[in-house]
Amino acid sequence: MAARETFFETFADDLGPSKIIHLYDPRTDLKAIVVVDNVAIGPAIGGLRIAPDITTEEVFRLARAMTLKNSAAGIPHGGAKAGIIGDPHNPDKEPLIRAFARKIRTLTEYIPGPDMGTNEQCMAYIFDEIRRCVGLPRALGGVPLDEIGATALGVSEAAWLALPFIGIDPQGARLAVQGFGNVGRHSARFMAQRGVKLVAACDSTGTVHLDRGLDIEKLIEIKAKEGTVLAYPEGDRLSPEEIIGLPCDIMVPAARPDAITKANVEQVQAKLIIEGANIPVTEEAERILHDRGVLCIPDFIANAGGVICGAVEYRGGGENEALAVIREKVSQNTRQLLERLSAPELYPRQAAMHMATERVKTAMTFRKFT
Repeated sequence: MAARETFFETFADDLGPSKIIHLYDPRTDLKAIVVVDNVAIGPAIGGLRIAPDITTEEVFRLARAMTLKNSAAGIPHGGAKAGIIGDPHNPDKEPLIRAFARKIRTLTEYIPGPDMGTNEQCMAYIFDEIRRCVGLPRALGGVPLDEIGATALGVSEAAWLALPFIGIDPQGARLAVQGFGNVGRHSARFMAQRGVKLVAACDSTGTVHLDRGLDIEKLIEIKAKEGTVLAYPEGDRLSPEEIIGLPCDIMVPAARPDAITKANVEQVQAKLIIEGANIPVTEEAERILHDRGVLCIPDFIANAGGVICGAVEYRGGGENEALAVIREKVSQNTRQLLERLSAPELYPRQAAMHMATERVKTAMTFRKFT
């Protein structure tokens, strides 16, 4: 009881959470956590991830990020998140995913989507069970956000506006991507189209660093074949953690939460951080970086492309519409954020939260809660 009280005393506020649910299915050994944070604007969209060390605190923090992200993106959805405690590399996830879907059948205010450890196929299993999710395969009418790089498109759009704001020319700017998965590899691709040079990439096995630039398509091919960026034939091979301190202009943390914290923030040499993952930089580290002159574009502004794509799909829109809406909304929100930073006392996350919470709180005044 004391631990539960401590959790709510620490995290609960006037936005939420609305519901915290722990799920268990003895037949499949499903152990999962769902947090519905806020549904004032509409039913909550949020990804389902699989990881061995998922905690209620992490799922709540991710759900809150979704509340802010969906609000800032201007889509009619609230925020939620879910996590299955397990091996994300398990080749047979179907029993777990189907068990999870059955457990949330009546939780109609939550619409799952793909996240770390899940994909379009997993969403197809959920759709088959409860007919309620986003991120479906094309064959089921979905807009395949990983295939088209929806989240990464938003990351790159945020970068194009942020780079001139801090006086950096995209042509030849050095990029480091922490987490060379769906978001990371597509971010590198999109940025390279405007002259940015990928100099470092990492995954859970290690970091490859080549100052003259990595061949992105070659690295993607090698990673897909060998399962590690370390198989790239050139460059320095370092630990996954060492990417944080490498010389670069832009860093895209696109892996797990809390990649940059007070413990390693002094190592950061990047001048711009575009948060491709959810909560990849702690708020304390963001403030330290800002005080040093490093610009951080917060997660719920920069990486909203995936959920925007999901929202377009959920109401029957197609790929071209999704891409256009991502460009429009992420650019608009990044521009508004940068304008608010003209007030020197504001940190980027504070400014972004003001933008997002204003809309949520206004929506809450129109809702009758019983």
